[in-house]
Amino acid sequence: MLNFERKGNGKETLVLLHGFMENLSIWSDMESHLSKDFSLLKIDLPGHGQSEILAEVHTMEMIAEEVKKVLDHENVEKVHLLGHSMGGYTSLAFAEQYPDSLKSLTLFFSTYFPDDEEKKQQRIKSYRIIKDSFSHYARVGIPNLFNPNERDILEGKIETALETALSTNNLGALACVKGMVERTDKKHILNNLEAKILVLAGKHDNAVKTDLMIRHLPERTNIKSYILDCGHNGHWEKPAICAEIINTELLHNLPKKLVL
Repeated sequence: MLNFERKGNGKETLVLLHGFMENLSIWSDMESHLSKDFSLLKIDLPGHGQSEILAEVHTMEMIAEEVKKVLDHENVEKVHLLGHSMGGYTSLAFAEQYPDSLKSLTLFFSTYFPDDEEKKQQRIKSYRIIKDSFSHYARVGIPNLFNPNERDILEGKIETALETALSTNNLGALACVKGMVERTDKKHILNNLEAKILVLAGKHDNAVKTDLMIRHLPERTNIKSYILDCGHNGHWEKPAICAEIINTELLHNLPKKLVL
């Protein structure tokens, strides 16, 4: 079973899924700002943190099945599911397979679009680098995921993100990259899911095409979206703001498409 941690005794279970080259420790800055009404269930995805590598290719569907095993083990039937980046891809796969288990789905600096051909080729070209020069791969890529206009004040956070990335098993990272390449378009999930859908996106996110994603969001009353002045890592760049949006939207309501 995947490694996980539980925190809090709130009546609403909020499952937190980290992104690529991350682990469950990434939520520490946000935790103190999240409502006490939440019981947090933080999970290390396969090949990350203390969770083992499960296959040569970690598809998002396979990872979603492993997340469901954790929920079943903890006897949790319906949850608020939040996924950062790759965790968001996993959350969409989970929503496709287990829609009745969701109270809400939050795409946290993630997207429902599959990789375009250029992105797929970039990932495929990275296979050898991840396998043979993982440290170089992480050191080059991690800083680019933060708001370039705030690199000076985010220096400590960038270092934390890099340390987290370097602690990842390179073969586990490789298995997940191969799985991300296989992702399919999941917009139909947003069109059909009855649970509340929350989208948090970064104005300076180099990993997600924020403008395109927001523009093509279905016009449904259960979908709310926010664009923040940050990069790909809102949990490190804007933890208090992100937590307040999550608290408000998952426990209350605000107007749609409020831009901060």
